[in-house]
Amino acid sequence: MQTHFDTIIIGGGPGGLAAAYSLAEQQSVLVVENDLWGGTCPNRGCDPKKMLYSAVEALDNQQALQTNGLVGTSAINWSELMAFKRSYTQQIPTGTLNGLQHAGIQTVTGTAHFSDTQTLQINGDTYTADHFIIATGQTPTLPTIEGHDLLQTSNEFLDLDRLPEKVAFIGGGYIAIELANIAVTAGAEVHIIQHNEHILRDFPKVLTHKLVTSLQEKGIHFHFDTDVTTITQTSNQLTLSNQANFKLTVDAAFAAMGRKPNIDQLALEKAGVTANQHGIQVNDHLMSSNPRVFAIGDVVDRVQPKLTPVAGFEGRYVANQLLAKKTAPITYPLIPHTVYASPQISQVGVSVATAQAAPNQYRINQQTVTNWYTFNRIQESDAMVITIFDNQTNQLVGAAAYTTIAEELINYFTNLIKHQTTATELTDTIYNYPSPASDLKYYY
Repeated sequence: MQTHFDTIIIGGGPGGLAAAYSLAEQQSVLVVENDLWGGTCPNRGCDPKKMLYSAVEALDNQQALQTNGLVGTSAINWSELMAFKRSYTQQIPTGTLNGLQHAGIQTVTGTAHFSDTQTLQINGDTYTADHFIIATGQTPTLPTIEGHDLLQTSNEFLDLDRLPEKVAFIGGGYIAIELANIAVTAGAEVHIIQHNEHILRDFPKVLTHKLVTSLQEKGIHFHFDTDVTTITQTSNQLTLSNQANFKLTVDAAFAAMGRKPNIDQLALEKAGVTANQHGIQVNDHLMSSNPRVFAIGDVVDRVQPKLTPVAGFEGRYVANQLLAKKTAPITYPLIPHTVYASPQISQVGVSVATAQAAPNQYRINQQTVTNWYTFNRIQESDAMVITIFDNQTNQLVGAAAYTTIAEELINYFTNLIKHQTTATELTDTIYNYPSPASDLKYYY
């Protein structure tokens, strides 16, 4: 049994896999995974979530066109929708493992922990390496309140055999909003409990306020400025309460209050790796306090959004460093991100908050586009696009969108910002017409 490798990667998710495949042709590589091969995103994260969201999109579009050519409405069959999701997710672990082995990459299923700066213990066996890449990701957190063990997380929601009739989500971030939207569209009574007055804190308030209204119209009940301090179980139901006379009884409750880095079992102190509650601390080469150990993906303490494409980008960057193909500090490309709700909210580049704080530097163009042909055709009830320009160069530097096609628009804007495309260049470009792309020049 081989026990020494050029690089050992802890974590078989998108970041770890990107690094492994990049290294495999020139190095001996071992990948260690203690849960589902493939990681959170394809097994119990963004991929299965968006498969469930496919039915939500279809119903939203159908509802928008009622009395405008469509007659009758459909309904979500939860068991069939879950079977559709599982037809994808059930193949991921085996497919991932087979792909690694076919590429000549060694694999071990088990929990790794360091015994010193260059040694791992896995399933009682000892492994050493010249370098290590930690790509263990994050896991959902539970609040430290009485009865917290009665809560479920996104992991359980995305694999429910039966959708409960009445559910609550504690939190106002991505996970709460996206899963609540799926649940209410599928017919559940849905409550969102948020400790302050805002959802999706990283997105423009003008857009998140619109989304709250839209979700309320869908039937979601928001409980703002509310903390849950106690959860009790009676028969088959849960009661969520606090000392300010808040009381809500539901069939199931889900914690959606953020995620924490998966580092508890690694024994990082034995490897001389510094970490905090936000993750492993790295330099601008993604190297930890131990020069043998790198960290990538959601387990890293960094300001960039914790998204699957970012993890893959970091995995390839570290691999190139270890192969001496790249020595410069990491520089991140534009990172678009989207909340898949009804409608979607997307943004990229300079944020609205940053632009508002520096009016001498940036110009904000906020447009209600509901009546534009593109949005009228699909009967959008309320659509808005915000574009941000640098005052000196007049270049597009940021964008945000509130519309059912926000993810498509934000990808266009990402490309325009990256290539510093001007209004004149857009005017001289012919796109399919009529389409969202043919509108781009009007956002300048």
